[in-house]
Amino acid sequence: MTTFPPEAAETRSARLNALVLACAQAVCGAAAPIAISTGGLAGTWLLADDKSLATLPVTAYNVGVALGALPAAALMRAVGRRYGFVTGAFILTLGALIGAASLSQQSFWIFALALLFLGLSGSFVQQYRFAATDGAPAAYQSTAISIVLVGGIGAAIIGPQTVRFTSSLFLPIEFAGSFLGLAILGLLGAVILTRLKLPVPAKRPKGHGAEAVHTGRPLREIVTQRRFLVALVCGVGTFALMSFVMTGAPLAIVGCGLSQDVSVLGIQWHVLAMFGPSLVTGRLIRRFGVELVVGTGLLLIAISAGVFLLGLEIWNFWLGLALLGLGWNFGFIGATTMIASVHTPEERAKAQGFHDFVLFSLVALASFMSGKTYVGSGWDTMNWIVLPVVATCLLVLSLETGAWLKRGRST
Repeated sequence: MTTFPPEAAETRSARLNALVLACAQAVCGAAAPIAISTGGLAGTWLLADDKSLATLPVTAYNVGVALGALPAAALMRAVGRRYGFVTGAFILTLGALIGAASLSQQSFWIFALALLFLGLSGSFVQQYRFAATDGAPAAYQSTAISIVLVGGIGAAIIGPQTVRFTSSLFLPIEFAGSFLGLAILGLLGAVILTRLKLPVPAKRPKGHGAEAVHTGRPLREIVTQRRFLVALVCGVGTFALMSFVMTGAPLAIVGCGLSQDVSVLGIQWHVLAMFGPSLVTGRLIRRFGVELVVGTGLLLIAISAGVFLLGLEIWNFWLGLALLGLGWNFGFIGATTMIASVHTPEERAKAQGFHDFVLFSLVALASFMSGKTYVGSGWDTMNWIVLPVVATCLLVLSLETGAWLKRGRST
């Protein structure tokens, strides 16, 4: 029988798990582009008066991701990643069915509740990238994360195309067919996730001192590390800006006279750019360093704002959304890699749960402010806001880069 060195076997196992998670990302991750491309438009359709609340369902989605971050991590710590992820897929199906029912009843608030459930399921999807590093050799972790996020290419196609081909199935009830289709995707994702075979965490032995040995450092000590805080600031800046602009983009596209199809396809280009370069991103991180990749992502987000400010043609929206997605890819994968480098396996659940709770709380706030800012101040103002936030994140990153280089020279 052929034997493999331990590291080769670990890499092979990590690759297989990453591929399963990538497939799950493609189908369960389709909830995000469906929620984003339909949430604001359906909200506008359901609301009679205050259109500034139109993006509230998208905010509810992000709130769900934030609220689910810590419970999802705790559930997976109790029952394991596989059963936790399957549970998340069933929550996705439940949320989608509630969404279809709320649209048929023309209830804005139940629709927002449905997207909250979709967000809760999304908190499990967000853990896919971390699960890919379980048992993976350190040198392979950024590649494993990238493989999982490549599954987002499938989500970028499946989500918008589901909307395009099913949104009119039950006219005059807009988008009900899209949410029924999403319910089916959730069930398919649950089947795929049963194939996941991640290392089982060692059981904690009883006895004095076991808690300290097996749970690592206190959470406060982990999250107050300079590198953790820099990664959190850059990750939040990248994701919140992306959410802020992307949530408002469908409203801006339709609001300036372009069709709903242009809006849906714009989101498709955006999500493709978010996940398409993921395999390359892992290689870029290894070759050029994570700080340079994160900084490049932030600059691309600033450039996307400049493209949006140039005009209101289809190319402005599509190119701007593509650059925004690419900037998110570099910035977020880079920040995730930084987070993974500052905690031990025993500290993983609490560190990642805290990170995602903070991240998606602020992303939810950004999506809520998107509708308010668009209605109150307009599309141009939204994009001007991007520039000082990017500048602040780059300043924080440059300080960490300098300290990192200094530590490297002293060793």
